[in-house]
Amino acid sequence: MRQNTHPLIFIIMTYSETIDYLFNSTPLFQNVGKDAYKEGLDNTHLLDEHFGHPHRLFKTIHVAGTNGKGSCSHTLAAILQSAGYKVGLYTSPHLVDFRERIRVNGIPVNEQYVIDFVEQHQGFFEPLHPSFFELTTAMAFNYFAEQQVDVAIIEVGLGGRLDCTNIIRPDLCLITNISFDHVQFLGDTLAKIASEKAGIIKPGIPVVIGETTPETKPVFTQKALQEGAPIHFAEEEQVVISLLPRDGKNYYWTKDYPHLEGELGGLCQIKNTNTILCAIRILQRIGYKIKESHVREGFAHVCPMTGLMGRWQRLQEKPTMVCDTGHNKGGIQYIVEQLAAQKYRRLHIVMGMVNDKDISGVLAMLPKEATYYFTKASVNRALSETEVQRLAGEAGLKGNTYSNVADAVQAAKEAADAEDFIFVGGSTFIVADLLKFLSDSF
Repeated sequence: MRQNTHPLIFIIMTYSETIDYLFNSTPLFQNVGKDAYKEGLDNTHLLDEHFGHPHRLFKTIHVAGTNGKGSCSHTLAAILQSAGYKVGLYTSPHLVDFRERIRVNGIPVNEQYVIDFVEQHQGFFEPLHPSFFELTTAMAFNYFAEQQVDVAIIEVGLGGRLDCTNIIRPDLCLITNISFDHVQFLGDTLAKIASEKAGIIKPGIPVVIGETTPETKPVFTQKALQEGAPIHFAEEEQVVISLLPRDGKNYYWTKDYPHLEGELGGLCQIKNTNTILCAIRILQRIGYKIKESHVREGFAHVCPMTGLMGRWQRLQEKPTMVCDTGHNKGGIQYIVEQLAAQKYRRLHIVMGMVNDKDISGVLAMLPKEATYYFTKASVNRALSETEVQRLAGEAGLKGNTYSNVADAVQAAKEAADAEDFIFVGGSTFIVADLLKFLSDSF
């Protein structure tokens, strides 16, 4: 609710007004960046106590990492849903609708719940001045408890050690990989970033590490030893033997599941799949009733089962248009490799970035032969299209500027022939604006 001129009278808000209230009254990282970041868990503990520690009422799986969190979280959720579990899924950021962040068996939290949560608890949380993510996490945990989920996949927002999701005691911790991202908060070396991510490792709780480097592996090993946590390095188990991309999907040959069909395309998924299958082995050992058929169903239908979007998502044919949320050097590396594997006559890239990334490092990786359409996402952190163009020019990339994603995409579509390829990305928020534009067009 929002307060009118009379201090004792409140006006009931609509869903859109409630979302506007959340976005505007609490610091939102996707909009303002570092100013939304709050170090420490004080607010989280106060909110958790207020709601009666709801996260203790269901099992959890905790997922951290620089890249691949979303793919791993959603696929694990789909597999567990296939196995008959009632599954909560908490992820961020959202692309089109806030409710994407909080799902039960793939269904987003209903609008009325969001309205009621704010209305009923505003008086408590406003004096705390929580961040948007702190409040959203409390909402998710409370919702999962009320829905009586069996297990919830909880994705870390930023880092791990001081992330407000880190009050849970999960059945399994999963850390996908470490790359340079959010260095202003997490540290300027891979070892420092790994130390923050390793903060989710709990005493006695098994942890799967998807991918390591010489700098990060000792950090994870030491933390796991310190906590007495069994540690499993997925890259050493090598459950995935080979990959055959075909028709926008991936087909894997694995030690556990021959001819495993994966709905998610993109070369990055081979490491995500290896990580997921390693995690499944552990979940089975600790008592989760997961059969081969459940794994196959989850991998083959992860998007309709969980609502996942923006992971090498094919949006149209002739010309082919694909979007991907990869936005740091680690994510862009896979995108560049994937683009090189495509067949097309000409390549068109709609590109925008936010201002707290390694912009020059990312731009230097992109193919120089493409035609670029530089644009700006509709968030405050977005780098202006002219600045992206300037920095891209230093990297040898050429193209025109567009003030918004819709105009840039439309220009690319008008310039492209049926045999061409259009890629849209550079930022999660570029993809979000694209998907909103496409949804509004229908």
